[in-house]
Amino acid sequence: MAENEYAIELRGISKNFGEVAANKNINLTLKKGEILALLGENGSGKTTLMNMLSGIYMPDSGSVFVDGKKVSISSPEDSARLGIGMVHQHFKLIDCMSAADNILIGMKDKGFFLGKDRFTEIEKRAKEFGFDIDPKKTVSNMAVSEKQTLEIIKVLCYGAKTIILDEPTAVLTIQETRKLFDVLRKMKETGHSIIIITHKLNEVMEISDRVAVLRKGEYIDTVVTKETSEKALTELMVGRKIDLNIERPKISKTRPLLEIRDLKVKNDEGSQAVDGLSFYIRGGEILGVAGIAGSGQKELCEALAGLRKIGGGKLIHKGENIAGLPPKKIIEKGISMSFIPEDRLGMGLAPSLSITDNMLLKKYHENKGIFVDRKAGKKDAEEVIKSLDIVTPSSETAVRKLSGGNVQKVLLGREIKSGPNVLVVAYPVRGLDINSSYVIYDILNQQKKKGVGILFVGEDLDVMLALCDKIMVMCHGKMMGVVNADSTNKEELGLMMTGALNKVNEKKDAGKIAGIARDSQMTDEEWENTPDISYEGSADE
Repeated sequence: MAENEYAIELRGISKNFGEVAANKNINLTLKKGEILALLGENGSGKTTLMNMLSGIYMPDSGSVFVDGKKVSISSPEDSARLGIGMVHQHFKLIDCMSAADNILIGMKDKGFFLGKDRFTEIEKRAKEFGFDIDPKKTVSNMAVSEKQTLEIIKVLCYGAKTIILDEPTAVLTIQETRKLFDVLRKMKETGHSIIIITHKLNEVMEISDRVAVLRKGEYIDTVVTKETSEKALTELMVGRKIDLNIERPKISKTRPLLEIRDLKVKNDEGSQAVDGLSFYIRGGEILGVAGIAGSGQKELCEALAGLRKIGGGKLIHKGENIAGLPPKKIIEKGISMSFIPEDRLGMGLAPSLSITDNMLLKKYHENKGIFVDRKAGKKDAEEVIKSLDIVTPSSETAVRKLSGGNVQKVLLGREIKSGPNVLVVAYPVRGLDINSSYVIYDILNQQKKKGVGILFVGEDLDVMLALCDKIMVMCHGKMMGVVNADSTNKEELGLMMTGALNKVNEKKDAGKIAGIARDSQMTDEEWENTPDISYEGSADE
C-alpha cells in the first residue's frame, strides 16, 4: 500500500500531564477521502490526541506524518499550514462580527476579500460545499447550527484538507444533523479527510467509513464500520459486554405532583425565554423536554427550582400556587425538589471542595449549632460512592479531580440522597461516555419506580424516545406539543423543535389545562383518574 494513501499517520504518540498518561503509544491512520470516527470513554484521550494534531499540544514522543512526510506541529499555525483544521465543541467565534469577517480575520492572504465583494466570495465558497449561510449575519444573531456551519466554512477557507469535528451533532436537530452529514459526504467526495469525535453510536454507523477506538489513553483497534455493530463498538470502548437497551419501567399512574400553568420566564438579557408553558409533572413518570439549544430549557429548569424569577403564570401544588416562594417554603408545602443543572461544576457543585463537603452543602441549614456535623456528611458521601460506584481515592478528594462521569454521579447522588419527589435534570449525560450514561439512566429509572416525578431535558432524541414516557417540545420558548414517546419519532420531534410543526390545539387544550385547577375540590381517587393533558388527540382523552 502506497505510503501517501494516508492523509494522516500517527506513530507511537504519547502525552503525559504530570503523572497522568493521557495518550500511550498511539498508532492511528486516516486515509485520504474517508470519514473516520474516533470513539472512547471520557478520559480515553480522544481530545488530547486531536489537540496534538491541531497544534494545541505537542507530543512527548512519537511521530506525525502528513501525506507521507514526517512533520512537526508545534502551534495551530503549523497545523493550518499543513491543511489540518479543527472545529471545537465550544465555538471560537467573535459574536459582534459578521460571518464573513469572522473568516477574514484569520486569513493571512486576504487580498480582494477585503473589498465589497468579500460577502459574495464567502457565499460562493460556502455553496461549493453545499453550505447555506448569510455572510453578512452577525454571530450573535445566529442559531447554533449556523455557528457550526461557519466554523466548518472557516477552516475550509483556510485551506484545510483534513477536518476534525469534536461532537459536531451535540446541539443539532435530526434534520440539521442529516444536512451536516450530506455536506460531510460531499466533502469526502472532493478528497477531504474527516475525523469525527462523537459518543453517538447510531451516527457513527451512519456516517463513518472506519472507527478507531481508544481506551484509557491506549489505542485498541480500528474497524471497518460496515463490518461491525454498535454492540461490538461498545465492548471495544469499555472492555466488556454492556447492555445497550434503556429500560422504561411501566408505573401505575399517580396524581400530578406539580402543575405548571401559563408560565412566563425571562432570560438574562430580559427577553422572553419561556412564553406561556402549561404542563404538569406526574409522579412515577419521566417527562422529556426537547428543543434546539436556547429554546428556554435552562430558564424553565431554573424557574421550577426557584433560582430564577417567574414573570407570570402559576406553579400549582394541591390547589395552591407556590410560584415565587423560596425553596424552604416550597419544601414546607410538600414539594421536595432537586435540580441537576447542566453546569455541574459552576452551579451544581463546589469544585474545590471534597465529596464530603459537597454533600454537606445540601444540609448545612439543618445544623442546630454553629458547628457542621461533618461525620454525617462523610457517611452520606461514602454511601453515595458505594451505591453509585464512584471512582475516587476517597470521600475527601476534591470534586474537580474526578472525571466527568464521576462528577455527575456525585451531583445526582447528593440530590437523590435528600429524598426528592420532583427531580429536574438538565442534560445529565452531556459529554459522558456510554458506560457512565447508562448508569445515569438506571439511576433515573430507580427514582421513577419510587414515584418521583422527573423532568428530563435532553439533546439525544434516540435516548429521549427510549427513556421518557412523554416528550414536551419547545421552540423559542413556546410549546409545540406534548407527545407520547411510543407514538412519535425523531423526524416529527425535529419538525416540532424547529417550529415547522405545532401540535398544540389552543382552544381545546386551554379548557383541559384550566380543568386541572379543580384539584383542590377533588378527592384523591378523582384526581388520580384525571386524564392527561393531550396535545395530539391520543387515547389519554
